[in-house]
Amino acid sequence: MILIKQARVMDPESGFDQVTDIVLDGNKIKSIGKVQKDDCFDRIIDGSGLIAAPGLIDVHVHFRDPGFTYKEDLTTGAAAAAAGGFTTVVCMANTKPVVDTVEIYKEIEGRCKKLPIKVLQAAAVSKGFEGKQLTDMDALYQAGVRGFTDDGIPLMDADLVKKAMEKARELNVPISLHEEDPAYIKQPGVNQGKVSQQLNYGGASYLAEAVMVKRDCQLALETGATIDIQHISSGQAVDYVKEAKEKGAHVVAEASPHHFTLTEEAVLKYGTLARMNPPLRTEEDRQRIIKGLQEGTIEIIATDHAPHSKEEKEKPLSEAPSGITGLETSLGLGVTELVGNGYLTMMQLLEKMTVNPAKLYHLPQGRLQEGKPADLVLFDPEEEWEVKQYKSKASNSPFTGWKLKGKVKYTICDGRIVN
Repeated sequence: MILIKQARVMDPESGFDQVTDIVLDGNKIKSIGKVQKDDCFDRIIDGSGLIAAPGLIDVHVHFRDPGFTYKEDLTTGAAAAAAGGFTTVVCMANTKPVVDTVEIYKEIEGRCKKLPIKVLQAAAVSKGFEGKQLTDMDALYQAGVRGFTDDGIPLMDADLVKKAMEKARELNVPISLHEEDPAYIKQPGVNQGKVSQQLNYGGASYLAEAVMVKRDCQLALETGATIDIQHISSGQAVDYVKEAKEKGAHVVAEASPHHFTLTEEAVLKYGTLARMNPPLRTEEDRQRIIKGLQEGTIEIIATDHAPHSKEEKEKPLSEAPSGITGLETSLGLGVTELVGNGYLTMMQLLEKMTVNPAKLYHLPQGRLQEGKPADLVLFDPEEEWEVKQYKSKASNSPFTGWKLKGKVKYTICDGRIVN
């Protein structure tokens, strides 16, 4: 058993927030605030000055395994997640081969079971990510898949998307959508605006996201499916999600830390390290994302952890791949940028990083309550730390060298200290 003494225990689902003790017995939370005199502990952790929260959950990561393991693999991805306070993550399906059959899914799942944290694998919506034919969603669901996505590529065929949503509703699983219409993208990775003009780079218009979000919100309303608008980047898209939710659509939106922290100006400073799909946009867009987080339009913070090799990111802006790593800086950016600047309370931040993502995937995790899984993060909300070394194979982040608050001290998964 593990005893955590006198931590500030915060559970976003119940609103519980007080300094007390936690007892972990095996893979379950035995008690909160009650220590039996005859309890024998294998480990006692001094939680003074620390926040104890449910282990963080990220519904949008890329571990590049199989097919691109020079960028990241399941082992290094899990280590990066644990270092950032995450105990559960959901991997996207854009591997090589694409996760579009039961056989491919089962092979990955078998390896995931050996990892120190919970790594779930999403499956593709369309066969081969070609956007033409649905995968066998029934068979994949029976095999254990709990979410579908063609993340990285937009699904352009509205009829196919509608059919996928109808099946997802039947199975009671979410579909996560990458919303970028190529018709409004001259060159990807940089917002079409003053910075792209300055760089003489075509850029990607906010319309690329907005028109797709509008379509899919309407289809979600028609079908009753639960959809997840991934890495929302534009104010217009946030407005469309808000409208759809008000009409009763089951639309969840996720914001990435880079989109609530940086703007298109970052491309001038960080170059390809700030190239991402969808791109960093204007300060007005950033503020609308923050407002969306405040009002509940955006319910989830997800990193879109996208590791790439140093050689790839050193290519010219037009040739380098899009994306940044995010698992090891996500909590720190949330504490520093959102809580530190008064946009969210600590409880609101944790809600978007624990129980809300758990609800999207119908997971028992994300709660710090008696009888629930012993998945926790202990962090110091006041300790400042510098972003320097990474457990990830990759270091493609504009946040290297930044000083952030919110230092992860322990990550505990299934009652075992994993970081």
